[in-house]
Amino acid sequence: MHDEPEKDAGQRAVQSVEVGGRLLLALAAHHGPMNLKDLAAQGGLAPARAHPYLVSFGKLGLIEQDKATGRYALGPAALQVGLASLSQLDPVRVAGPVAEELASSTGFAVALALWGNLGPTVIRMIEARQPLLVAMRSGTVMSMLGTATGRAFAGALPEERVVRAVPVGDEPGQAIVFSAAELKVLRQARQDLRAHGLVRAEGRPIPGVNAFSAPAFDHEGQPALVITALGHQDHFPIDWNSSVADAVRAAAAQISRGLGWQGSPAGGQAGSKRR
Repeated sequence: MHDEPEKDAGQRAVQSVEVGGRLLLALAAHHGPMNLKDLAAQGGLAPARAHPYLVSFGKLGLIEQDKATGRYALGPAALQVGLASLSQLDPVRVAGPVAEELASSTGFAVALALWGNLGPTVIRMIEARQPLLVAMRSGTVMSMLGTATGRAFAGALPEERVVRAVPVGDEPGQAIVFSAAELKVLRQARQDLRAHGLVRAEGRPIPGVNAFSAPAFDHEGQPALVITALGHQDHFPIDWNSSVADAVRAAAAQISRGLGWQGSPAGGQAGSKRR
């Protein structure tokens, strides 16, 4: 085995760690235990070369071998590493660079929103290349059904969280009673998320401004945040298959992957199950 440090983009790397890491990644990507031949093939190694790595990983608890079948699976130490990684994930930190790239590549304004105590709340706003006069700033609470950002959350959240999103009267947690028209809007949002992975706004609630919003999911399949792109109606195409729609879908999917979500891609995210 080779464990000499190698130069990689100006940094020193240990080749054997990278080689062994491919075996762990292969196990992580597989849905069940693997035999040595298949695991080695997935890692790009001959079985005889893969085996010593597996022995070492087994001593560390990163993998374990079923004595009856001889198959390999991830071990308890790998679970601990995974759980520690998830606990350290910050949705805003993961989403920030993606939002910046979306704004840079499209030229449109981009907003990130979390689900706060009062509903969808903007936590970051990246301005468009061309000035866009909208009343969206950090701390702005968005209408749950009147904005694309709000509908993206409402369409992706479990119904019980939606109806208890905002206190009614003097009793916190009292359920919201939706009108027939509001229920229609909510159902349309769910349908749009299932069909397109997005919701959209065309000239409403902000006259002359269009928007696409998409939820990004955490490792449990819950909407962690919503990313929204918005721009002037004359320059912002509202077609579901437009380039900006594709860019918002891709951004939401990238954030979801960064948060550990392994569900279906955009267009089938809402309501999909974890693999």
